[in-house]
Amino acid sequence: MFDKRLLKNLDYVIIAVVVLLTTISFFVIASASPENPSYFVKRQAARVIVGLALFVLTLSIDYHDLAQYTRYLYYTNLALLTTVLVLGREAKGAQRWLRVGPVEIQPSELAKLIIIITLADLLSKRASSLHTVRDLLPVFVHVGLPMILILKQPDLGTSLVFMGLLLGMLFVAGIKWQHLAGLCGLGGAATPVLFYLLEDYQRKRILAVFNPYIDPAGSGYHVIQSMIAIGSGRTWGKGLFRGTQNRLGFLPEQHTDFIFSVIGEELGFVRAAGILFLYFILVYRGIQVALKARDDFGTLLATGVVIMFTFHILVNVGMTMGIMPVTGIPLPFMSYGGSSYLTNMMALGLLLNVHMRRQKILF
Repeated sequence: MFDKRLLKNLDYVIIAVVVLLTTISFFVIASASPENPSYFVKRQAARVIVGLALFVLTLSIDYHDLAQYTRYLYYTNLALLTTVLVLGREAKGAQRWLRVGPVEIQPSELAKLIIIITLADLLSKRASSLHTVRDLLPVFVHVGLPMILILKQPDLGTSLVFMGLLLGMLFVAGIKWQHLAGLCGLGGAATPVLFYLLEDYQRKRILAVFNPYIDPAGSGYHVIQSMIAIGSGRTWGKGLFRGTQNRLGFLPEQHTDFIFSVIGEELGFVRAAGILFLYFILVYRGIQVALKARDDFGTLLATGVVIMFTFHILVNVGMTMGIMPVTGIPLPFMSYGGSSYLTNMMALGLLLNVHMRRQKILF
């Protein structure tokens, strides 16, 4: 049974930040959907309600109990990722969506949270024995299997999130710096080979970072229109519902992947910087949760959630400004989307779960 005395240990600053980001998102999504704003806002509101329920559920379960079910979570994750390759719906060149009853889910989004939980359990049990490559092999296999299935969809963005989780959580688990440097060096050396194993459109998106005008009507179009939108917003923006790049349809995927472009154009540099400051508070407080966690498992759980949020923020904002490749990674608590928002709310519940139980209850 949930002990209400734990509520005094909640980090209400993190909750306030997420409430602010979600509230702002409704206005930006409405502006980014000029043809039918009420449709998208209502759907997102329904997802927020479901997300709140999942947040409360995740918060109410003692995170220590999750360690008992990591094996089942991991195999369920593999089953879902395999099923989506066979029965999933294809859209925009990727097979990522799976229909379950009346709703569609994106298993690769849920996979991020499952990997955080299962990898945290694995590393917490092996923290004292990560000394050789042989010791690290089970960890690589653990992350590599779902990562390969996600690359088959193909979904490069989520695969990169997995790499960030692996390296970041290994570092916090206490891996030798020589091994970590070796992994980074190996990854750098393998980059040319991996580059040519990518799909053609993925290679073009990466090259567009260096010069989007090589293919201004194709792979560089998203980046060019996004940079024009953000640059035209200047200091204070054109005003909500007044962005020309957004409202006239020049900006693609403006309510999902490129929602920060709408923020830059309509709200301007100052307000966009304010939103980024909210994200900074979220990440900073998340790091504090990891530092104050009661045990290694809690530290690694919080670390994984912070890495996931940070990676999403940096890559999403970076790709809208032309300094990161377009990978389809949404902006947490801001982009329109069901699976991503629900996953983020459960991740938030997990983070606050660790913080709430950082100390024993005194009777």
